[in-house]
Amino acid sequence: MGTDRNDKVIVDAEPTAASAGEEVDAKGRPLAIAPAKVPWLEFAVFVAVAVILAWVVCLPLWLSGEGIGNVMLVQVTGMAMMFTPLIAVVVAMLIQRRRTGEPRASIVRYLGIWPLRPFGRVLGMTALAFFGVFVLVAVAYLLGAAFGWMQVDLFGLSGFKAQLAQLPGLEEIPVLIAVVGYLAIMALGSLLNITVAFGEEVGWRGWLLTSLRPLGTWPALLIVGVIWGLWHAPLILLGYNFSRPDITGLAFMVGGCVMVGILFGWLRLRTGSVWPAVAAHAALNGSAGMLLGLFIDGSAQAPDMALVAFLGVSGWIVSAVVIVVLLVTGQFRRQPELGFKRPRLVAAPSGSAEANVTVTSHGEVL
Repeated sequence: MGTDRNDKVIVDAEPTAASAGEEVDAKGRPLAIAPAKVPWLEFAVFVAVAVILAWVVCLPLWLSGEGIGNVMLVQVTGMAMMFTPLIAVVVAMLIQRRRTGEPRASIVRYLGIWPLRPFGRVLGMTALAFFGVFVLVAVAYLLGAAFGWMQVDLFGLSGFKAQLAQLPGLEEIPVLIAVVGYLAIMALGSLLNITVAFGEEVGWRGWLLTSLRPLGTWPALLIVGVIWGLWHAPLILLGYNFSRPDITGLAFMVGGCVMVGILFGWLRLRTGSVWPAVAAHAALNGSAGMLLGLFIDGSAQAPDMALVAFLGVSGWIVSAVVIVVLLVTGQFRRQPELGFKRPRLVAAPSGSAEANVTVTSHGEVL
């Protein structure tokens, strides 16, 4: 930026990151980006596209007459459904970019995809989220057993052995080796889930949470959780997760998504990156069923998943304890600074006709 003979502000042809409306920290590194106000039009479009596409994807399950009885169709449908928030992000951001003229390079920072700064914190939190979810899911099942909501066999592993007996050639493998292999498969499966988990998280914690940040941390977290839970309706109303194909099943799902969503949202806000939330989501999907199969008593009836699952009452309690610990230790207040997308005021040289000049997100003078 320079001045002419009349001390008017002139904008360079190649705007810097700051002149493009992107704030930087003390070291000149671009900060995370958030809107100065909620983009309500894009919000409505995002929710509508995500929800409508979820119902469209699940339509074969509703029309087949089998519901969730067709396991293969449920798996394919569920995986496809997880990409609908990503599609909604693309549509919403096309509108957002057209309306605001936001530079294309800032999109990945808006969504928390890149850069991974500070790298050590993002990597550490991603690993903590991935393995920490395994622990929380296990604790939720054990808590459910403590309340008498399910029967577990932690020493005999009768339920696990019954599964092995159904697989030819595996019944002779020592139990310890079988358990280690089982847990390794669980971890590997969770890693493979990262692709589909990204499809969801780039929507919920990437775009939606960021777009609602002007409302405040807690309103944003709660709204995202409710929408996330309701988005699951096409599957939940068929009896998925809780075997309650009615409004109570959907209510349990909303409650679970609010509680888990606060934890996933904290990961996003604490690091400025969406990847820890992606890892946590992948770990949850990959471990919930397998840990149940490891712990459950082989002679017991199937438990009520609305009570014992991580998205059920047991999980609500476990999540609540973690949230309280995070609150008491001030973790929700420790968030990366945000570079808000708003016009900046640039001081004009002394003696000029205008004391301040407004610079738009494109580096133009108004």
